[in-house]
Amino acid sequence: MKFRGTYTVMITPYDSEGRVDVQGLRRFTDWQIAQGIAGLIPLGSTGEFLSLTDDERTLVAQTVIEQAAGRVPVFIGTGAENTYDVIRYSQEAEKLGADGVMIIPPFYSTPTDDELFVHYRRISDAIGLPIMLYNNPATANVDMKPELVARLSHIDNCCLIKESTMDVTRVRDIIRLCGDRLSVFGGIMGFESFLEGAIGWVAVASNVAPHVMSEIFNLCDDYKDIGKAREMYFRHVPLIQFVGGQGYVSGTKALLKHMGFDVGGPRAPRLPLPAEDDARALQIVRDLDLRFEESA
Repeated sequence: MKFRGTYTVMITPYDSEGRVDVQGLRRFTDWQIAQGIAGLIPLGSTGEFLSLTDDERTLVAQTVIEQAAGRVPVFIGTGAENTYDVIRYSQEAEKLGADGVMIIPPFYSTPTDDELFVHYRRISDAIGLPIMLYNNPATANVDMKPELVARLSHIDNCCLIKESTMDVTRVRDIIRLCGDRLSVFGGIMGFESFLEGAIGWVAVASNVAPHVMSEIFNLCDDYKDIGKAREMYFRHVPLIQFVGGQGYVSGTKALLKHMGFDVGGPRAPRLPLPAEDDARALQIVRDLDLRFEESA
């Protein structure tokens, strides 16, 4: 399967009792695919994976894999602080039929480069799935620099990375050092990453604007129309910035509610947006004419 394009790192919807809303998740999966998204990643940071029980993680992964039904690739976020938990989650994802796993480094122990290499090698040895490395120093407390990524790219299954710093020269250097051993997806800096050679984008904003975020990549791919892509990107920068800070979960969920799809609030310790920020969310929805409209 060719991994390319804009992938949504999905929210996890909850019902009025705070439980995982399975039917809502199925609807959301179908809507994303109908809107042209190229891939789906449940149980990432935006999916509140650290706030879910093991049973809920299994439920979310199984639901998205089943509902996607092979229409787009599904990568499951299997990050954890303990190597053996990551292996367990990743093996389960493989049994459920995932197309790959996305793995953030252990986020408390501040592992060394050698420890990270052994961590990912042990995971790779335990599964047969493609592994998307996930570099996000702001949340992982670890920065996997291009030289380390190049070393990791020699591990059999480590064939992709979500590079989620604000430094797009990382994309350049990873491609330069890894060659065809590893494909780069942008994280925060999607459009800019495409211009440096990234072949995809793991996006938060595509939770609410999957079609547009997909088109930005499609227009940049093979340099079809960079000018039009830039125009679309600039128009949506307020949205991308709004879900790019601490409110990436609560902000995304507020936007979806204003679009007509109530996915519940975030789980504690996160709180719903303050009134002032919620008003900004509503204004973004109106300015960009964002709507949740399902196919008949």
